[in-house]
Amino acid sequence: MSTAPTNAPVSDQTLLSVRDLHAHFETGDGIVRAVDGVSFDINRGDVFSVVGESGSGKSVTAMSILGLIPTLKVDSGEILWKGENLLDYSDEEMGAIRGGEIAMIFQDPLTALNPVHTVGRQVGEMARIHEGLSKKEAMKRAIEMLDLVGIPEPKKRAQSYPHEFSGGMRQRAMIAMAVTCNPDLLIADEPTTALDVTVQAQVLEALIAIKDEIDSAIMLITHDLGVVAGLSDRVMVMYAGRQAEVGDADEIFYETRHPYTLGLMGSIPRLESDDDDPLIPIPGSPPSLINRPSGCAFHPRCAFSDAPGGRCDSETPALRSVSTTHHTAACHYAETLADVTLDDLRDKVEDAHIPEDPDFVEVES
Repeated sequence: MSTAPTNAPVSDQTLLSVRDLHAHFETGDGIVRAVDGVSFDINRGDVFSVVGESGSGKSVTAMSILGLIPTLKVDSGEILWKGENLLDYSDEEMGAIRGGEIAMIFQDPLTALNPVHTVGRQVGEMARIHEGLSKKEAMKRAIEMLDLVGIPEPKKRAQSYPHEFSGGMRQRAMIAMAVTCNPDLLIADEPTTALDVTVQAQVLEALIAIKDEIDSAIMLITHDLGVVAGLSDRVMVMYAGRQAEVGDADEIFYETRHPYTLGLMGSIPRLESDDDDPLIPIPGSPPSLINRPSGCAFHPRCAFSDAPGGRCDSETPALRSVSTTHHTAACHYAETLADVTLDDLRDKVEDAHIPEDPDFVEVES
């Protein structure tokens, strides 16, 4: 088992503590080790962001908290919600937690919302299930929630169907449904996917405002570090089902200690960069979680990897404290990245000539 250090101080405000979680899928091709030794804490009021490419395990980690994937087998670990291990809960007990204390905002609201029921009915259904409200009381609550998330003419819009909403309004309706029962934790899985930049900003702003209004916490899942900049208190970067780096937002952005995190930052546009400066892509593709590379899973794509036969391709790096007690990274050479800039990364990537490996395939999380 992993002996990674705790990533945040546990206190009376700690809502969720995930400890050394291992989970897998069984497929015809073999065992998919989707979550491999993940540990983190989320405190009340936090915005905790989980970042990584598709196939990194971030969505599976989030859904395992609520037990939303029946085919996912948890091998070991703990998911402590207010001190109680959710892995010991029955389906009936988890039903009271889902939507009531922990709510999820799904990635695609058009498929998550029922097309044959009005938006108001679907939002109010949460209050009927968890608080026992009548239909009339639930509709009143739904209108209040639609107004809270900034949907104009909420009374009228409550009678509309999902296809009558724009993409941004559907996402807001999903947020309204999630916060209907004032949950303590909101899990937002790619809440701004397929939205334009302006609507992205509006949705995220509404999400943060509601978090403050109901005194909850947010677990934000995204593939884009640019989305979490300025919003997050803490960030966890995942790769191949494992934690690559965890720390406060400023530590992740300004004291990066993992080559993968650095690669993600090099892949996002920057206003201060010259027009002639191209983005810095991460070479190769994410590995198969059935046949994960030996040693550090990122080493076949890493421009800072040591020579073949060295520690990178033979020894799995432990998640360890680096710049501060609660800033951790799983890299053998984390300290050498202290002064590395994006220009240095660009030069390294150009010199490395890392080929595309056909054995490395992307696995959706």
